[in-house]
Amino acid sequence: MPKTPPDFSALEKAIGYTFKNKSLAADALTHSSMGENNNERLEFLGDRVLALVVAETILQKYSAEKEGDLAKRLAVLVQGEIIAEIAAEINLGDYIVLSAGERNAGAAESENILSDAFEALLGAVYLDGGLKPCQALIERLWDTRFENMKTPPQHPKARVQEWAQGRGLPLPAYKIVDREGPDHAPVFSIELTVEGFDPVIGKGRSRPAAEKDAAIFFLAREDS
Repeated sequence: MPKTPPDFSALEKAIGYTFKNKSLAADALTHSSMGENNNERLEFLGDRVLALVVAETILQKYSAEKEGDLAKRLAVLVQGEIIAEIAAEINLGDYIVLSAGERNAGAAESENILSDAFEALLGAVYLDGGLKPCQALIERLWDTRFENMKTPPQHPKARVQEWAQGRGLPLPAYKIVDREGPDHAPVFSIELTVEGFDPVIGKGRSRPAAEKDAAIFFLAREDS
C-alpha cells in the first residue's frame, strides 16, 4: 500500500503555501538522524533562496544605501537565530521527523535543527512552486523584521574590530576553548583576545553565536 502523506495543513496555513508535492515537504522535515534520506540537500538550496529573496527585498526597501550597509542588514536577517525564531513561531518543531533519541533529548527545540529545517522547507517550496511563493512566504514571516531595522545594524564583532583598530591594535582573535552538549544542541565557549586587555569568554549554540556573545561582553566591559 502507498504511504499516506503526513498532514501538513496547519503548517501550510502558517507559511501561506500549499504543496502540490507533499513528499517534498516530508523530505524537508526529515532530520539526518533518520538516515541518508534527509533534508540536508534541501537545506543547502533553501539557504541560497533565503539569501537571494532577502537581498532583493532590502535592495528595494533601502534604495539609497551602499553595499556595505545592505550587507549588514542581510547578515542579521538571515542568521540562524532569526530563522529559528520564525520556525518556532510556526511550530515547525512539531513536524520535524527525528529519531526517538533525538526527539527525547529535545532536538526539536534546537536552534540549529529548527533553522536548518526551515531552510529545507523553503528549498522544498522553491522546487514545488518556484521563486514567487518563496518571496511571499518570506515577506509574510519576516514582515516587521524588515521594518523594525531602522538603521543598518553593526555586528558586535565589527564593532570590536573597529574599536581595536581605532587604538592601533592588532585584529581581535577568537578561539574555541570548550564545546559541551550533544551534537544536536552543542554549546560553544569562545575566548576573545584583544592585545593589552584581559580576554573574555562568550557562549552560544553555534560558533558565530558564541563569538557574538564574547564581542558583546567585551564591548560592555570596555564601555562601562
